Amino acid sequence: MDWFDDSALTLAVFLPLLGAVAVAVLPKERDGLIRGAALSFTALALLAGVGMLARFDYEAGAAMQFEVARSWIPSIGAGYHVGVDGIALPLLVLSLLLSLLCVVYSWKILPEPRNPKAFLALLLLLETGMNGTFVALDLVLFFVFWETVLIPMYFMIAVWGGARRDYASIKFILYTLIGSVVMLLGFLALWLRSSDEAAGRTFDILALQELGAARFGGTFGTIVFAAVALGFAVKVPVWPFHTWLPDAHTEAPTVGSVLLAGILLKMGTYGFVRIALPILPEAARTWAPVIGVLGAIAIVYGALCCLAQRDVKRLIAYSSVGHMGFVMLGIATLTPVGINAAVFGMVAHGVITGMLFFLAGSMHERYHTRDIVELGGGMATLMPRLAGVFTLACIASLGLPGLAGFWGEILALLAAWNPAPGLSVPLFRTLAVVGLLGTLLTAGYFLWLIQRVNLGRVPDRWGGKALGDMAPLEVAAWSPLIVLMVALGFVPGLILWLTSPSVTGWFTDLFTLAST
Repeated sequence: MDWFDDSALTLAVFLPLLGAVAVAVLPKERDGLIRGAALSFTALALLAGVGMLARFDYEAGAAMQFEVARSWIPSIGAGYHVGVDGIALPLLVLSLLLSLLCVVYSWKILPEPRNPKAFLALLLLLETGMNGTFVALDLVLFFVFWETVLIPMYFMIAVWGGARRDYASIKFILYTLIGSVVMLLGFLALWLRSSDEAAGRTFDILALQELGAARFGGTFGTIVFAAVALGFAVKVPVWPFHTWLPDAHTEAPTVGSVLLAGILLKMGTYGFVRIALPILPEAARTWAPVIGVLGAIAIVYGALCCLAQRDVKRLIAYSSVGHMGFVMLGIATLTPVGINAAVFGMVAHGVITGMLFFLAGSMHERYHTRDIVELGGGMATLMPRLAGVFTLACIASLGLPGLAGFWGEILALLAAWNPAPGLSVPLFRTLAVVGLLGTLLTAGYFLWLIQRVNLGRVPDRWGGKALGDMAPLEVAAWSPLIVLMVALGFVPGLILWLTSPSVTGWFTDLFTLAST
């Protein structure tokens, strides 16, 4: 199976791109063939991801696996260098899975204007950018994939979005482009400083990690970390750079919201773990209190904003601000427990919030409104199966023990209680208490949402209508996420067995050295 090890990542990344080309050249009137091609290419890409899970060496520590390194632009030290470890692989598989489920969901449920050819081609291009970001081990390659996702997501919002789609799409592209430009300046600064008489300058992430604090310390590292972190922070988004997110989610079509919340936000937090922290460990220690404070603010701020929302999608969008705050708090602790919490939180959030946006889209298909007041309650009577899944997703998102949302949050709080040596213990313990308050607020707004949507008598305006419960297509698209919400709650080792060896393999020594 050496051929698979050498080609698995390339297949996972570029099969969707090949699918996008195939969909684009098919005649527009061949609707079934277009949908079948999109489904086939996303399914084959997911099979490559499943194959990597089966052949992954769980005892390899921090070593990269399925690695491919080829010369690309030798004049600037950039290459086609891809690989995965226990941190990248679960995020890659999540991206592959959600993309396939979005294609399944779009088989019959497409936003207006109904143009499956253009919509599915953009979805496949988006998948290529997302997958590539998680496997790239070269800064130029990483940046190319990072920017690739902007184009299809912009058009998904601008063409298939809601009434304020023009405003939301422009705001999305401006925020993310400005962040990307600043991040690119940070990458160029690392390249310029990486100069070596023997090997020359390089964009290779692993080579830059080896240089680490020895080459990128002091004021230089502090400034460059701020530039790189800004680009990642906008994508997360970290408070106060979050304002584009509720607008983008509210106006995006259903599958656009699913991929935006499920995958695109994780690209920012993954950038912190893969690039910012290991390449600039000394600067990471300097900025960690700031990151922790912003994460804690996001937890409480997101929850308070949720309590003020009437639109279901906007409420779920603000809940993402809070949940990603827990991920950032875990990262800020600079401990193996915190990084494991962050990666687990990324995967759990992708599963749960992706499910919530699927549900919000299907509710809108039936009610033709997302206004909580207009919905009026009674969904448990009208559509008991849909209401049951909605309740499960909500209580998973609020962090109920036994479901996927619990472990990322509790591990992040435990890590904040005992941060890395050199960080302020009183500060981080205060942040842990603030985070705990955020969990109570989160429970409050989700229980309020369940009560307002599911419970009570059926309003007269819905009583005589056949709204229809869960359709077979929805069952097919949602079943894997429902299973994962429960499985990851009861068996967190499904993720931690992957992440822990990789995190422990490089993270403990990295920050022990940086603190001496």
